Amino acid sequence: MGRPGVSVHGRLMGAVLACGTGAVVSHRSAASLWGLGVAMGKVEISVPAGRAPRKAGIKVHRRVVLGAEDVMRCHRIPVTTPVRTLVDAASYLHPDLVERAVNEADRLGLTNPEELRSAVERMNRQPGSAALRRLLDRRTFTLTDSELERRFLPLVRKAGVPTPQTGCNVNGVKVDFYWPELGLVVETDGLRYHRTPAQQTKDRVRDQMHTAAGLAHLRFTHAQVTFEQEHVQSTLVTVARRLLERTSA
Repeated sequence: MGRPGVSVHGRLMGAVLACGTGAVVSHRSAASLWGLGVAMGKVEISVPAGRAPRKAGIKVHRRVVLGAEDVMRCHRIPVTTPVRTLVDAASYLHPDLVERAVNEADRLGLTNPEELRSAVERMNRQPGSAALRRLLDRRTFTLTDSELERRFLPLVRKAGVPTPQTGCNVNGVKVDFYWPELGLVVETDGLRYHRTPAQQTKDRVRDQMHTAAGLAHLRFTHAQVTFEQEHVQSTLVTVARRLLERTSA
């Protein structure tokens, strides 16, 4: 009886019904259902800790802590929220895949780094929370002006580039680093994942003003200055060499 073939959504809903009261789609299945770029694999379902259904073809997780705020519906299927799904994902996926899933959730408007950070504090000590916190700290990392200078200027020296002016006004706006002899401006962004349209527009206008004035400009994230120093240094070397060749031609 019924359809000869069952859709993915049908399989998931069937698994929820088969596992009884309180069952929800979770883990890889939830990440796939939300469209976070994670392969479905075996259907995964979470149930309250006191229950232990055994169903062929279904991987069951017994959850001690899974509140009403952790569950919603997607395509009418009970599923862990995007936030809870990402915390769970951080407990078993490679960090690169977790980062991709976070980016995708942000792009789809399902959550954002600020909401995730708050959730991590609420879910402290639960599997995945520490790993997700480390990822968010690395990718939404910000520095004070003085700390940024302390970390960035040694990279400049290692690259063999002259010491820049810091915190000065160029084309009517304050910039982080400026080399008048090279015609180079370097700016840094604190948030890698989530910038509002207004912030993005403001950044683009600033960049366009520098370009219109004949200046070269680079943008690095604060996290790159701290965690990806070889990339920052090599980029400075390449760009500075090109600008020096242009000024001496």
